[in-house]
Amino acid sequence: MTLEIIRSAFAWCALINMGLLLWWVLFFILARDWMYNLHGKWFKLSDEKFDAIHYSGMALFKVGIFLFNLVPYFALRIVG
Repeated sequence: MTLEIIRSAFAWCALINMGLLLWWVLFFILARDWMYNLHGKWFKLSDEKFDAIHYSGMALFKVGIFLFNLVPYFALRIVG
């Protein structure tokens, strides 16, 4: 496996994960009430708690993208 293949894999992983994050944000903005009603059937959540869980999840996912996709990609760009 060459350095270019690994670099390309990290780039594609980052792109796919950013797409998933964007989908999550848009879905949360556009269909929040539907999501809240759906999750409300399974869990007893207040509006504030529901928003906090999703906001925290999006933030954690974004940090994961940076740590596990973008940092290795840029490190390999610098090295190679």
